[in-house]
Amino acid sequence: MSRFAAESSCLPATPDALRALIEQRRAVRRFLEEPVPDAVLRDCLEQAVLAPNACNLQPWSFQVIRDAELRRRLGPVCLGQNAARTAPVLIAVLARPDTWRESCAAVLDQWPEPQVPEKVRHFYERTAPFQYNQGTFGLRGLFKRALYGVVGLRRALMRQPNSHAEMRLWAVKSTALAAQNLMLALQSHGYATCPLEGFDEVRLRQVLQIPRRAVPIMLLAAGRAADNGVYNPRLRFPLEERVSWH
Repeated sequence: MSRFAAESSCLPATPDALRALIEQRRAVRRFLEEPVPDAVLRDCLEQAVLAPNACNLQPWSFQVIRDAELRRRLGPVCLGQNAARTAPVLIAVLARPDTWRESCAAVLDQWPEPQVPEKVRHFYERTAPFQYNQGTFGLRGLFKRALYGVVGLRRALMRQPNSHAEMRLWAVKSTALAAQNLMLALQSHGYATCPLEGFDEVRLRQVLQIPRRAVPIMLLAAGRAADNGVYNPRLRFPLEERVSWH
């Protein structure tokens, strides 16, 4: 546990404190030159990976870019956006649909008790591999879709993911949860963020040497907000237009 986590564990979490933190978070487009300390970045990344995720397979990875030259090269990759050009740190948030096999083994190897429960071992040795292995050219996934179509006539069952495209979606959902944790953690330390989805993925892969099957879902700019960092007042649509009650 980090020093920051140890200190915060003594503080009660209140709805008002959480609301204040969420309301403070804005997408900041301009940053000061002040660097973000490595200890803060590590603490925030530790909080990021506490995010809920599918089957605890933690299908994410992060590349923390502090080097000035590398950040300069990423400016054009991010289409010249001010957030990318001025932030003292950029974090590439990657979804990893390709790491499920290693993660299944890691869960069993790193289980936090002396004995792995038999149900847990069975899940990660049998159930999860059946669920997430899509086979060469996705042929195994094609077979599973047909199987689920028949079995699903009689009972409810988990039908996805059963294609490489659905594996990407599976990983992106969990990674997005971790990214939100990361933004709120940085906000709690007084650092602003801007999630950047506007970038040239081909050039991003060339600059950062991203693994072939990893999915870059955002570049997160982080740092102290400049006075002119927030461009516009916040706008959210009325809740009644987006929520149904049953």
